[in-house]
Amino acid sequence: MPAPARPPTLDASYRAPWWLPGGNLQTIWAATLARRHVDAAPRLTRQRWTTPDGDFIDVDQLPAAGRGPARAHLVLFHGLEGSSASAYAQAFAGVARRRGWAFSVPHFRGCSGELNLAPRAYHSGDFAEVGWILQRLRAASSTPLLVAGVSLGGNALLRWAQECGASAGATAAAVAAVCAPVDLAAAGRAIDSGFNRLVYARMFLRTMKPRALAKWQQHPGLFDRERLAAARTLYEFDDVFTAPLHGYRDTLDYWARASAKPRLASIRIPALLLNARNDPFVPAASLPTPAEAGPWVTLWQPHQGGHVGFPAGAPPGQVYAMPERVAEWLAAQA
Repeated sequence: MPAPARPPTLDASYRAPWWLPGGNLQTIWAATLARRHVDAAPRLTRQRWTTPDGDFIDVDQLPAAGRGPARAHLVLFHGLEGSSASAYAQAFAGVARRRGWAFSVPHFRGCSGELNLAPRAYHSGDFAEVGWILQRLRAASSTPLLVAGVSLGGNALLRWAQECGASAGATAAAVAAVCAPVDLAAAGRAIDSGFNRLVYARMFLRTMKPRALAKWQQHPGLFDRERLAAARTLYEFDDVFTAPLHGYRDTLDYWARASAKPRLASIRIPALLLNARNDPFVPAASLPTPAEAGPWVTLWQPHQGGHVGFPAGAPPGQVYAMPERVAEWLAAQA
């Protein structure tokens, strides 16, 4: 299958509203106060799937709107500590409903509101889990799978595409990664520094640490409980929990091996990478260039947008314009 004729491009068309200056405000406002839907909130139904290792994940789904079969099936992999209740997930669900698409949000282990059973959680390089989920969805769907991943979910999705190579197209028609930290070391250093450490790292650890400690109660001795309780950065958390539980030597090994950036050129499925250059979590200097991306990857790197923000409109603003644009790109590939 030949590579797409259209080369990677830089879409700089997005401009944040004048009343939301800066990456931090565009990130925080979009996640908390902006409108998520054009009309009523989509109502998702939940399925519980048993994993190959005897654990479970929960998949929240929205059937295609209207009569007749769905024209496509949009799958969304959420970000760190995200879920189907996240602002971006609700916005993507609304976009799918307006387009008459089926929609699914598979939750990573432990992210659906109930602690998973196995002595593991989830991580940025979990391409095997992504692959198993997509294969199961593909087997149950008669329409093309269009797959998006947000932040951590975007990096894991790209790692799946890299591992599959040319065979990825048999499962999905196209993939899109939104604000993915494809250089995990650069993103980790950014989130553990200065204002980010005080606000974002603390916010993530507020839910990650209690869940990890509950995992220790399930499996006593699984990791060093005292070190985890003392963790104040994502680096420290990953070093005692994420890395060793998922087959990595330490944080640096995890960040190096799980990052999608070094192998972007191995992707053989249409892939979109959307990253704002003022993302507080993902430094602009760490973003891939067209030469690094390869011929199958399209880069959109607007100067504004924050981290999974991209708000639009008059106050209080809305966050469904970005999912609509991403869905438009995915549909064009199918």
